[in-house]
Amino acid sequence: MRVLVTGAYGFVGNAVVRRLAEARHDVIAMTHRPSGASLSSAPVASTVHADLLSPEQLRKAVHDVDAVCHLAALTRVRESFERPDDYEAVNHGGTVALLDACAAESVRAGRPLRIVQASTAAVYGVPERQPIDEQTPPRPTSPYGKTKLAADEELIRRTTAGAVGAVILRAFNISGAVASVGDADLTRIIPKAVAVAAGQASHVDVNGDGSAVRDFVHVDDLARAYVLALQACEPGTHAVYNVGATGASVSNIVAATERITGRPVPVIHHPPKQEPATLLSDTARIRRELEWKPERSSLDEIVADAWEAVTAAHS
Repeated sequence: MRVLVTGAYGFVGNAVVRRLAEARHDVIAMTHRPSGASLSSAPVASTVHADLLSPEQLRKAVHDVDAVCHLAALTRVRESFERPDDYEAVNHGGTVALLDACAAESVRAGRPLRIVQASTAAVYGVPERQPIDEQTPPRPTSPYGKTKLAADEELIRRTTAGAVGAVILRAFNISGAVASVGDADLTRIIPKAVAVAAGQASHVDVNGDGSAVRDFVHVDDLARAYVLALQACEPGTHAVYNVGATGASVSNIVAATERITGRPVPVIHHPPKQEPATLLSDTARIRRELEWKPERSSLDEIVADAWEAVTAAHS
């Protein structure tokens, strides 16, 4: 298939593009970065420069494509409280604009499009029942989660018209690296821990004793889920899948980083915050229906790959 990937040159996009190309799809990479900007060496058939907030550019971007993997978004939970209007405009409004363009392309081409949408566990909020399955009522607690849920709901509504078939992948905490492209966002615990080990940051801040457990998945395992989801898309239908793999605490991550890198990772403890002790993913549905399972998501492999990406970038 000819697959448009929005956010193709980001951390997750890089991994998804490589897996799609490996599966013999022709990838059209969409980026809002200006022409001439430094882009990764991901194996794309072509690159289109377009912005989610430009309907005209989106119509050109989706021309003659068979499917879209929609990854482009603003993704920082804490930042979303400071910039709620921006998050609404990009995450919800941008998705609406993209779906409008896809609907118009479906009419022009006389065939439905397939869409795989990047969603997030943040839509669930902090449910008491663990692990979290797809039947859990969404109760997002941040503008980020709310705008991603609104995007999911918009996509689900569009499938009833038959112009698209949709799969929504709700990923938990994504880390690791593919082809030495890791997550550069130091607001996240694993990138921060390896940055400290590399001497690029002084310490890791920990609220409480570091025992809170979160679910992590290797970015390459997530990318394989996109390939499987693309194959499973059926016109006029939608499906939602959680993608997670390994539970780990902040203390586990710090210890794994020190062990793998052979370097100290100083920690500064702060008073505990009101937060759930555990947030874990129930992945029974994606394992059963798409026959997906994690292959690279042990904590040690995730940290080792994140570390390799940091050291490669500064070698």
